[in-house]
Amino acid sequence: MDRYHSNTYRLFYLLNIMFVIGIAAVCVLPLVHLMAVSLSEKGAANANLVGLWPVGFNVSAYREALANEKFYDAFIVTIKRLLLGTSVNMLLTFLMAYPLSKEERAFPYRNVYVWLIVFTMLFSGGLIPGYMLVSQLHLIDSIWALVLPAAVQTFHIILLLNFFRQLPKEMEEACYIDGGGHFTALFKIYLPLSMPAVATLILFSMVMHWNEWFSGLIYMNKVDLYPLQTYLQALLDQTKKAITIDDARHAAEASRRSLYSAQIFMAMAPILVVYPLLQKHFTKGIVMGSVKE
Repeated sequence: MDRYHSNTYRLFYLLNIMFVIGIAAVCVLPLVHLMAVSLSEKGAANANLVGLWPVGFNVSAYREALANEKFYDAFIVTIKRLLLGTSVNMLLTFLMAYPLSKEERAFPYRNVYVWLIVFTMLFSGGLIPGYMLVSQLHLIDSIWALVLPAAVQTFHIILLLNFFRQLPKEMEEACYIDGGGHFTALFKIYLPLSMPAVATLILFSMVMHWNEWFSGLIYMNKVDLYPLQTYLQALLDQTKKAITIDDARHAAEASRRSLYSAQIFMAMAPILVVYPLLQKHFTKGIVMGSVKE
């Protein structure tokens, strides 16, 4: 009998399906609960009476979160950081991954440069030297303070250079024979053939810049310059110096739990919209870029 139609295989397949459904439920149900809390009335949310369905449907938490102009300022700062930061990340990743993907005979001391880059994954200059550097470069309260410290991502470089090494070398040689140079080979051959990896890295960069909040807290002295995640974090912790009396009043008018849940969903929404568009490239980009020949 075909093993795919045996009772043992059917039981194994059923258990796998149940396991995957269980993992999906663990991931989805907390989000459903948060959305229900964000849409519930203040009393029910404060009394922990909300399950997976709103109690006393109410959008006051979203109304309060959107009532403050600082929220829009933070959102705009985050969009600027996202566009600028992702562009810088990808450009530097392309320019570093391409030469490092060459063989030792084509790029002498290639392995030395690779190990120097890997070294930065294990050790860094630290928080205080990093702040001093940004300060000495006069980048405090500048959008570049949110972008440049994270401009080069070592993991992205390693992923992309391994992807480049799996591409046929004959295509690059044909480009050189036709009179093309390294930039022609990079932007007209390597990158078009590496779209799964590129899409994956774009997603990684977008998520990183969207979710990162700590750099905004230490490099920005004005609330108007905070990115969204930093502003939300400071709003929830009203002891921060950035939160004014008006901010505290807005937070007090709605349930703290409802407001917190609403803010989480507003912060997650853009990534939840973008991720499905790039998901088809995600697995292929990770698998092919993580295997070294």
